[in-house]
Amino acid sequence: MRITRSLLLLIFLSGAAIAQISTFQHIVVIVQENRSPDNLFQGLCAPPFGDSSSCSATPTGRQYNIQTSNWLDKTSSTGFTQPAPIPLVNTYDLGHGHIHAWNNECDKNSLGQCLMDGAALVSCAPASQCTKFRHPQFRYVDYKKPAHQLDPYLILATQYGWANYMFQTNQGPSFPAHQFLFGATSAPSAADDRAGIFAAENIGEANILNVGCIADAKERVQLIDQNGVEKPSNKIFPCFEHETVADLLDALSITWTYYTTHITGALAIWTAPVAISHICVASDGQCTGKDWTKGAANGFVDGNSKDVLTDISNCQLPRVSWVIPTGQNSDHPGGNNGGGPAWVASIVNAIGNSWTNSKHKCDYWGNNSNDSTAIFITWDDWGGWYDHEPPPILPFPEGGYQFGFRVPMIVVSAYTPQLVNNSTLDFGSIVRYIEQNFGIAEGALTFADRRIVTDFTSFFQLEHNPRPFRTIPATKDAKYFLDDKTVPTSPDDD
Repeated sequence: MRITRSLLLLIFLSGAAIAQISTFQHIVVIVQENRSPDNLFQGLCAPPFGDSSSCSATPTGRQYNIQTSNWLDKTSSTGFTQPAPIPLVNTYDLGHGHIHAWNNECDKNSLGQCLMDGAALVSCAPASQCTKFRHPQFRYVDYKKPAHQLDPYLILATQYGWANYMFQTNQGPSFPAHQFLFGATSAPSAADDRAGIFAAENIGEANILNVGCIADAKERVQLIDQNGVEKPSNKIFPCFEHETVADLLDALSITWTYYTTHITGALAIWTAPVAISHICVASDGQCTGKDWTKGAANGFVDGNSKDVLTDISNCQLPRVSWVIPTGQNSDHPGGNNGGGPAWVASIVNAIGNSWTNSKHKCDYWGNNSNDSTAIFITWDDWGGWYDHEPPPILPFPEGGYQFGFRVPMIVVSAYTPQLVNNSTLDFGSIVRYIEQNFGIAEGALTFADRRIVTDFTSFFQLEHNPRPFRTIPATKDAKYFLDDKTVPTSPDDD
């Protein structure tokens, strides 16, 4: 048969039509711990990933919103401090609760705006390590040493979608942050959310294990009111009752898994479903609901986070996933072993190479089928580190506890071009995109998913042909994590 130009055009257009998609078949939300963009992503502003013109505290065009010098410091005689590098595996931890750390670092003016000059007042522990540095809060992760450790994050940020204005929805630590990521609120009920009343802190003084609905009967979590005030008397048992993203998915029989880390069998602050009464169904100190047994329900709370790699390999990735790391791979200051960037790369690589590496020839990337995946990589809170960008102020009553500080955000898919996005986003934006992608009414939960202005639609070009996947180089691969017999530690300890 003679191949004419018209026939070639028809073949090309037919191929393009097959390659285009209307929605993603899978969404994966990878959650890391406790970093700000100014702390973790200085490498975007230096070779080989960029230069001094790549970053700006007031970005234009495709510049990264990273400040590289003159960090505001009201305790300094000059009004600012020059940042200095520190390893990802550092030996101290900064406070990142609301009442002390967030309020101090924010330093609100009379209009309720954050001046962002109080990071020096954030607490630091242990003192023996903190006193080694004049300003332990004004440090950024060394992108040069060890060589290539941060490369996976920097490659992903420069090759796919980077969000300049991604804010944690809450103004505090891990427990409320994970509630917002899973259910678009940390309020105990829908009525509390409407009234602007939220869980604001972690649970208890130091106990982060066996929390939520299976916590000790004496356990309490601090609430914050619509005026942003935490009254010592305003504490409740940390078991809530409201709809979550999982309920929206269950209603449409859309499969989901919450991959998390159970420490010696315990359920802790980063396992968001444990604090939702109808999902946990607490009995004798255990969650006994249908979602705690694999195969018994539409959803599953998986206590072994590396099972996500096994499920991808076995072509059993659910439609929606939340992936929580172990402490070793969490980026949590003072507790990680530097494995976080490679851990994230192992999941992205498993999805990107699923056509060639999976046991049953699935194609989660989407080059050879329409079975494509959108990957959202974010950090649950700022961890007490300096960041220069003040958060927006939401209207009353939610504005008493929303928004929090910026956190890094990378979006990866076969339909995501190299881009720097300047939309204002938060954890509610992720929930809203999940709703939009699966045909659920946007804002269906009526929580943060309804309050946000934008979702992640602009990160995707679904009308284009998919990008070929290129493996992300990393110091450790999926086999390392699957074979690792190290006893997992807590992703966060405060």
